[in-house]
Amino acid sequence: MRRLAFLSGLLVFLLAGCSRSLAKEESPLLILRYADNQPIDYPTTTAARYFSALVSDRTEGKIQIRVFGGGELGEELEVLDQVAYGGIDFSRFSLGTFSKFQPQTKVLQLPYLYRDSAHMWRVLDGPIGEAFLASMQRYGAVGLCWFDAGARSFYTTEPVNRLEDLQGKVIRVQESDLMSEMIRLLGARSVQIPYGSVYSALQTHKIDGAENNIPSYQFTGHYEAAPYLFLDEHFRLPEVVLMSFAAKGKIAMVEPSFVGVVMQCAKEASLYERELWRKAELECEEKLKASGCTITYPEQAEIARWREAMRGIYDQFAGEDAEIIRQIQSQ
Repeated sequence: MRRLAFLSGLLVFLLAGCSRSLAKEESPLLILRYADNQPIDYPTTTAARYFSALVSDRTEGKIQIRVFGGGELGEELEVLDQVAYGGIDFSRFSLGTFSKFQPQTKVLQLPYLYRDSAHMWRVLDGPIGEAFLASMQRYGAVGLCWFDAGARSFYTTEPVNRLEDLQGKVIRVQESDLMSEMIRLLGARSVQIPYGSVYSALQTHKIDGAENNIPSYQFTGHYEAAPYLFLDEHFRLPEVVLMSFAAKGKIAMVEPSFVGVVMQCAKEASLYERELWRKAELECEEKLKASGCTITYPEQAEIARWREAMRGIYDQFAGEDAEIIRQIQSQ
């Protein structure tokens, strides 16, 4: 909490410093655009503004990054295309979305791949994560850093405490073949319905449960219709911040060293975003407990059974992908 308070204070300081820097320059030499589909006060967009403030301060106002939240510049897939073509300079993407264009990143999204949050960050902040960021140049963009999007767990209308309790249940999932296959291997049945229809589907018992991260579960009010949360954390889906090649070129024209400055600012913004996300999770978890929601924290021995059920998915990966999985699991 002290670290978060410090970072929040630093953001205010940097924003103030940004104003002073801009005062030195009658106008910035370069204005770039950053797109995010989340509301402006969401952890990812707050971190984007922190990133913008860092860049402005360290370039003495020569480069200004304007952050557009709430999908103002388009939906995620549209923005991804624009970043590839240079129409938008920066954006943050779900790895689930990005993997449609770069299938190699699917290996980072396997169910029960990471033992916990600390394990995932050891992987993503290490050589494996850096290699994947570098590989994003194949898509025509620069991978800057990783953002947190929490862990996804099951919530249901009836208690789930062990694998047997999920058998035969109807579970809503995103439009994802991987998620649907995971549900099948766990002995349940998946259905893909719009996110906005989940609450009513739970209320009318068209589905027995769904899965998502804790903040989404709490913010949407889904806990009112499905008050049993089983924290199996089956998916940890990191998000990636990309910079277009065009933006990199424009930054270098202002000052070649500023490219490195921007990349370092993005790394620092990623740490800030993770603190914001961690705080949001803790706050939501306390609200859920106060509302009477039942939260089950499964033992590792139980989760090992759920992980073992995923063997059919892991067996599909061979060669280089299988070696990456082995390296991840050994960390």
